[in-house]
Amino acid sequence: MHNLALPEYSLAFWITAVFAVTILGMDKAGFGGGIGFVATPLLALTIPVPAAAALLLPLLIIADMISLRHYYRSFDRQSLQVLLPGAVLGTAIAAFVFDYFSQHDRLLRVGIGILVLGFILFQLTRALIFGALGQRRLPAPIGFLLGTGAGFTSTLVHAGSPFANIYLLPQAMPRERFVGTTVLLYAIMNLIKLIPYSYLGLLRIGNLTTILLLAPVAYIGVRLGIYMNRHFTDYWFHRIVYVLLFITGLQLILR
Repeated sequence: MHNLALPEYSLAFWITAVFAVTILGMDKAGFGGGIGFVATPLLALTIPVPAAAALLLPLLIIADMISLRHYYRSFDRQSLQVLLPGAVLGTAIAAFVFDYFSQHDRLLRVGIGILVLGFILFQLTRALIFGALGQRRLPAPIGFLLGTGAGFTSTLVHAGSPFANIYLLPQAMPRERFVGTTVLLYAIMNLIKLIPYSYLGLLRIGNLTTILLLAPVAYIGVRLGIYMNRHFTDYWFHRIVYVLLFITGLQLILR
């Protein structure tokens, strides 16, 4: 029973965790267009990066299962067949990176901070990128490379959407089909990530109590995301989250 005792986290951790997991759930429900990227960097301000990533993975899988109930009927099979093999490769590469840098948390924080700022740059220039791509399905080898990038960033910070979206958005799918494809893609990727996380010893029994406490927050986030996805635009919500993400990225680099 001692292993199931609640870890001695700070109040800052719990406030950050509740906010991050809510955002994660909303993102899993298809609201916000990749805002889940903020969860791991935010949590990494209060605990080490590997611990933050490991704590969020089971919560991501819980949110996946909830989201799949609403979107499993609508997805693009061909896109999954193109992206997933690359995602497996990207996950393996990221596992080696995690293994190497796990004892160098400062370097890992800086790397995550740079990824965060790169994500914001992508969001600022995405209109130009997708305008140049036009409405079409990219060639399968390009999709494989983008899947590799998605697997890599997803394993490190649970955020593969920038690479996956470059492949998926130019296809101009109906919103429901696009969301269903991303939900199923990330659900499979998160299950795959259990393998390297287990191998690296990142998944710990001691996290179970924390995960159980935060699981209802993930559920609330998904339900909130489903509701907002159907009734509201994410225009201003995007901008608030990206400002927060920018500040978080700078803190990770400079602290």
